[in-house]
Order: sequence, then C-alpha cells, then structure tokens
Amino acid sequence: MRRPLLRLAALAAVAGGVFVAWAFHADMERARGRLAGRSQVIDSPWGPIEYADVGQGPAVLMIHGSGGGFDQGLDFADPLTRSGFRVIAPSRFGYLRSAFPEGASPEMQADALAYLLERLEIERAVVIGGSAGALSATQVALRHPALCRGLVLMVPASYAPDRPKNASAAQTPAVAAAVQGLLRSDFLFWAASRLAPERMTRLVLATEPAVVKAAAPEEQRRVADVLAHILPVSARAHGLLLDSATAGSPPPYPLERLACPVLALSVRDDLYGTAAAAVHVAARAPDARLVLYDRGGHLWVGHQEEAWREVSDFLHGLPPN
Repeated sequence: MRRPLLRLAALAAVAGGVFVAWAFHADMERARGRLAGRSQVIDSPWGPIEYADVGQGPAVLMIHGSGGGFDQGLDFADPLTRSGFRVIAPSRFGYLRSAFPEGASPEMQADALAYLLERLEIERAVVIGGSAGALSATQVALRHPALCRGLVLMVPASYAPDRPKNASAAQTPAVAAAVQGLLRSDFLFWAASRLAPERMTRLVLATEPAVVKAAAPEEQRRVADVLAHILPVSARAHGLLLDSATAGSPPPYPLERLACPVLALSVRDDLYGTAAAAVHVAARAPDARLVLYDRGGHLWVGHQEEAWREVSDFLHGLPPN
C-alpha cells in the first residue's frame, strides 16, 4: 500500500513541477512579447540608450521609476499620450536595452537624457520623473534648464530632511536581502508574485494591500499589472540595484535653482516615504505646487484619474515654448 502511495506522490510532484515550469515559461514569453518592437536604441557617449516615442503634440520626457523601463514610462504616461502630448519614454541606465556605464549616477543619466532629446531635435520638453526617476528628472532641470519647460515629480524618491535614509517597505536587513535576491532572478520574482502578491505589493510597490483591496477593480488591475510588468526582472536588475543605492539615501539637491514651474505629487501613506520629499520640493523650489493625497500608497491607488488630471492641467497651464 505504501509503495503505490509513494509513486502517486512522486507523480504528483513531477506533474506539479511540469505545471510550474509551463506557467513560468508562458508568463516570461508574455513579458518578453510585451516589450518586442515597441522601442528604439541610439548610440551615445554613455552607450546605448533605449527609448519609445509615441503620440503627437508638446514633448514630454517620461522618466520611469524603479522596476521600470521604457514600458513603464509608456504605461504611466498613457493618459498624456491620449490627450495630445508626444511622450518620450527612455529606459534609464541598467534597464532593458540601455547601457549601464561605469560610475552611473542621476547626474550622468540627466546628461544622457539631454543628449537623447538633442538627437530627437526636441528643444524643449516637460520632464516627468516617477519614484527613483525623480532624481534624474530633477537633474535634467538643474543641469539643462534650457531644455525644461516644466518639471513634474510623482512620488519622488528624493531627499527630505525628515525622510528616513534607506526608506523602504522592507524593514529588516533579512527582508531587504531577500528583496535583493528577488531582483536578480526571474523565477524567484515570478514565484513570489504568484504565491504572495500581497506581500510583494507591500515590499516592492510600497503600498498596503488593504488599500488595493478597497480600490475599484480597474485600480486593482493596474497595481497587478505594475507588478507583473517588472518581469523580466533580470533585464532590469542593474538599474534596480542602482536605484536601491541612489534613491535609498539621496543627497540634497539645490532646488532653489530650479528655473521652471514644478508640480510635486505624493501620498502620505507611501511606504517609501515620498510624501516628505514632495513637501520638501514644494517648499524649496521657487515656483512649485504640491498635491498630496492621504491614502493610496506608492502607486497613488484610487487617485489615478485625479492625479493625471492634475498633471495634464499643469502641462496645459505652462507658458508656450
């Protein structure tokens, strides 16, 4: 009796393994297919720069956050593309097909993005930076002010005197180490997202699962898509680890030198602590407006339409080129 049961258990384990392998392969094929044919690459002094260029109208440089790439930039800025803006969405250093040059930094990234706009013959653009991308966006405005019509910082992972260093949803060294491991392995990241999506929502997306559960179905789908679209994480690992180092303990920037209008937007319950950074930006920049929501986490859950309406109104209110 015992041997048949053991054989049955072995067969079940093999079948389970086959199913897991099939599901992983299918999801990875979808992830790679979602990227295919949607971007271009140019050579630069810093190595290849990947970008997408969609829409028509005034130019917007959409700089993605952690876990992104040009695809996240396109996803996030889709409301602007549909409302009459041309969106340039690059992949930052270490993401997808963009280079990871030695000594990569937000300052170097800003220079590379200015080079990209020059190659595209764009003389002026609104610069939008989300999360860790806010560092590069701010540096574009500081280092290349003639390029920047306006600056939008959404949940900026930037400096504030009262923002904890290494602000993260991962509260312990052990959890932080586990997250670092997830960022290097497609399979581990996929498995964790499948088996513990709520935990991953908190750790990676810095949003309380209860906030997502209380949201409308379309917002729940948006959060799930953001997490799923981090795959293939192995193609984003260098950028993610750089973000962990730079956005975890960002230095102060001379915000008083910002020469363009600024919109800073964040959420008080963002587990990455970006509300303090947005308040700091709005207090220091000469021409700045602050939008702060009480609840919604790092993905401003429940405020998607409202947030992008704020951004659109800000863009439409800027002086013409």
